Amino acid sequence: MNKIKLFDSHTHLNDAPFLDDLEQYNMNAKELDVDKIANVGSNLEMNQQAVKLANNHDNMYAIIGWHPEFADQYDEQAQQYLIDNLKNEKAVAIGEIGLDYHWDDAPSKDIQQATFKKQLELANELKLPVSIHCRDAYEDAYQIFQTTDLTNVTVIMHSFNGSPEWLQKFLALGFYVSYSGVVSFKNAHEVHESAQQTPLDKMLLETDAPYLTPEPYRGKQNQPAYTRYVLEAVAKLRDEPIEQIAKQTYQNTCEIFKING
Repeated sequence: MNKIKLFDSHTHLNDAPFLDDLEQYNMNAKELDVDKIANVGSNLEMNQQAVKLANNHDNMYAIIGWHPEFADQYDEQAQQYLIDNLKNEKAVAIGEIGLDYHWDDAPSKDIQQATFKKQLELANELKLPVSIHCRDAYEDAYQIFQTTDLTNVTVIMHSFNGSPEWLQKFLALGFYVSYSGVVSFKNAHEVHESAQQTPLDKMLLETDAPYLTPEPYRGKQNQPAYTRYVLEAVAKLRDEPIEQIAKQTYQNTCEIFKING
């Protein structure tokens, strides 16, 4: 394989499937040219673990926030946790935050939207990027984006699964778009089109491990090492050299997170 540098911009080594063999997964990542990893939180426990990993590993960074599935847990104490821990230079963004209307047992739409707005406002106040989780909720998320002050916020649409039409709407707002293993799925035609149309200077790569494992390992547990296969899928769709895509997406991610590459 060609020697390149990749940044898994959104993964979950802070999740239970990885914790017993963390160093092996980190070694696997390095063997497949994954130079840096951003572990993303979703609730207090996952946030704490993400920060711990970032503090203990030179190549790891933390993204912390309250996922829409835990929106009802976001209170003053949770917000103070973010304020305190985002002073850590290894905590590089707020996330993953957003809306998820897929699950019937998730907090109500009103609660999700209120928590989403509060965290966007905090990101604007702290001048930090955000990693957005949006499932079955593009219309409402877009409305919130348009009515919230994002002057100081760089927005990443994590694991973007939307149509080219939604892609253009988010690009028009200046957002970045991150592609996961879904881009390698044979029947993900809209995602293929979006990946082909995304300007390279607005693109990031991720695994969202342990979820969304790319081909050729679909059906097995994902891991940060497989950022390599997300890269290869994007390169094939765009008919562009992997070196070019790797270099630009790595640079994009470092710039967003204010990391020296």
